[in-house]
Amino acid sequence: MKLTAYVSFLAVMIMAPSSFAQEESTERDPGHNNTNRFRQMYQEFSTPNMYRTASGAPGSEYYQQQADYVMDIELDDKNKKLTGYETITYTNNSPDNLEYLWVQLDQNVRAKDSQTPLIEGDGVPPAENPGGVAAKFMNVGFDGGFNIQAVTDSRGGNLLYMINRTMMRVEMPEDLESGDKFTFNIRWWYNVNNHVTDRARSGYEEFEDGNRSYVIAQFYPRMAVYNDVEGWQNSQFWGRDEFALPFGNFEVNLTVPADHIVDGTGVLTNRKDVFTKTMMNRYEQAKKSFDKPVVIVTQQEAEAKETTFATDKKTWKFNAEMVRDFGFASSRRFIWDMMAVKIGNREVMAVSLYPKEGNPLWEEYSTVAVASTLKSYSRMTFDYPYHKAISVHARNQGMEYPMICWNYGRPNPDGTYSDRTKYGMISVIIHEVGHNYFPMIVNSDERQWTWMDEGLNTFLQYVAEQDFGEWYPDAIAPDKAYPSRRGPAKNIVDYMSGEQSSIAPIMSKGLNTYNFGANAYGKPATALNILRETVMGRELFDYAFKTYSQRWMFKHPTPEDFFRTMEDASAFDLDWYWRSWFYTTDYVDIGVKGVKKFYVTSEINSEVREIMEARGLSESDLPPLVYYVSEDSDDYDLAKAGGSISDIPSVNEYMMDNMTPEERANATDPKFFYEVEFEKPGGIPMPIIVQYIYADGSSKTETYPAEIWRKDDNLVGKVIASEKEITKIIVDPDEETADIDTSNNSWPKRKKLGEFDEFKEKVKG
Repeated sequence: MKLTAYVSFLAVMIMAPSSFAQEESTERDPGHNNTNRFRQMYQEFSTPNMYRTASGAPGSEYYQQQADYVMDIELDDKNKKLTGYETITYTNNSPDNLEYLWVQLDQNVRAKDSQTPLIEGDGVPPAENPGGVAAKFMNVGFDGGFNIQAVTDSRGGNLLYMINRTMMRVEMPEDLESGDKFTFNIRWWYNVNNHVTDRARSGYEEFEDGNRSYVIAQFYPRMAVYNDVEGWQNSQFWGRDEFALPFGNFEVNLTVPADHIVDGTGVLTNRKDVFTKTMMNRYEQAKKSFDKPVVIVTQQEAEAKETTFATDKKTWKFNAEMVRDFGFASSRRFIWDMMAVKIGNREVMAVSLYPKEGNPLWEEYSTVAVASTLKSYSRMTFDYPYHKAISVHARNQGMEYPMICWNYGRPNPDGTYSDRTKYGMISVIIHEVGHNYFPMIVNSDERQWTWMDEGLNTFLQYVAEQDFGEWYPDAIAPDKAYPSRRGPAKNIVDYMSGEQSSIAPIMSKGLNTYNFGANAYGKPATALNILRETVMGRELFDYAFKTYSQRWMFKHPTPEDFFRTMEDASAFDLDWYWRSWFYTTDYVDIGVKGVKKFYVTSEINSEVREIMEARGLSESDLPPLVYYVSEDSDDYDLAKAGGSISDIPSVNEYMMDNMTPEERANATDPKFFYEVEFEKPGGIPMPIIVQYIYADGSSKTETYPAEIWRKDDNLVGKVIASEKEITKIIVDPDEETADIDTSNNSWPKRKKLGEFDEFKEKVKG
């Protein structure tokens, strides 16, 4: 019998049920819009243009503004006050003429009349600690806002300005035309806050001996971003969403008490003036030490200054090129160590500043964590371009700026510390040093899209934490992986299975999200980790991610630039993934709905007989066929008699006529056939990762691409042919997809545990 005859008859059998349904009823369902989860994202994405291309790369007319600063800053330790005079040169590289300039005054979030406390709703709790009650109802208020004393042009003439909360509009004598520059000056001061008591990103910590350590940032009026997407960045700083800033060059003179140790963004240009001869010798040693830190200022030397409280002053001078911000740290109590780390063909200094309260933890792990981070992030993105990266110990703090960051992690007073404290410190250092890449260099708009810096950085933090465990095995428990808190798929399940009314899509402004940590950090990091490990594979993902990083280093990308580049550089259509994970609050839930077991036979079964009778066919009209018989059908005797495919005469005949001896010798000979139905109660389409376990104890894992759901978003079937009997099927056996309900992931279905057994399982897990 020719192959066409087989095809013709099989077509009759396949089409029969739908043909009968059409004959019985002419009623049709109404039409619908395209709700396919694999549809293109033309509606969500903006149209490509000359500034940003469809490939995700900067366009031929891409531009960005530049803001250069010259600043003289003085820290008054006695009065806890910071005074500054800055000169800003603003270059208009846009094609637009600008009528005015916008400057950010982020310190005004701590002004006495700040409206930030007024935007949060609250209620009366059943109980509250005394400190919380005093802070809410007895606090007279701390005034930490900017005091703007003068805004002048380059000749000293007064400029008109208007302050709206955390933004200041500066009026120019005439429009700033495309390609022109405008230089102006701002004189200001403000009271420095205690960052420990008010949980601020910047400020001081006061110790029992009356000394303070300062971590200072957002301390100067800073230019807002003007770009092709938003125009002027005009979103006020309410305290959560961080900072969108243009790149520029900085020349900063920091005047502090003479006995203070200072480090900050940029190159220290007067090192010989502020270093002792001993410090210079140690610094030269540190530049050659690649295996361990060299102490520049020892704990003993720092302790000797605790009672000096110098009244004279010293100026530390820093120059920084192509940075978006400036931060510094200052204290007489700082211990200082450094080591060199090889990045590409350059040597970069990994640096730590910390008071004695940080030891022995900080002297052991801080600087090596900085070095490890630079190596991991450079491998995944681009070689770190700056000459140093600094980790500063600040109690209860984690915050980042170009080349410098604040990090928590303090041992007990007796010097002991738990694993939780150690890993917490290492992780926050990795995270904050990692922010040098996102958003300090790949300069996304944190005020609009928090996840673009926090989420991408948390994903890379997970990669770097695992690297740290490999590179510094003595730092972790024997035979254990680094205990990463975010990144693994199973760690986001509780959040994604939560109450929908308190979950927002990742593509939400950070200020408007409910669970900020999970939304801006955990979920995007997990989404990228799943994309890397399960959907795309490391090779394709890493190439595309590096392409994005290098395309947009020292530029201002948007979410679409990231999404488009990841597809452009990998040939992976990921519209379905971005839509599900980033634009919705859908969740993953895939399971096994049912399994039917079949045998093959050459004997005609009852199902085919029904079709034959409906079509008026007799058995003599049939060509030789292979019949599938369900073990629970009326044809059970046929099922029992079934064998492997090679037992079917017509199959043997086909093999002899159409296959070479080599093909016949290598052919499989399945005996067991299964029709497996997979269901998807969850909204997110994901690859179906299935482990098939056989009667002999062996197993096989198969991954069906997510596109298997493209035509039916609820139910899909697969026919599995096996030489061995399948006794168990498990979906997502290694918990790779963040499936929120694993009760439907197994066949045979798992027995529901009692409450006590369920508790034991959780404890064991």
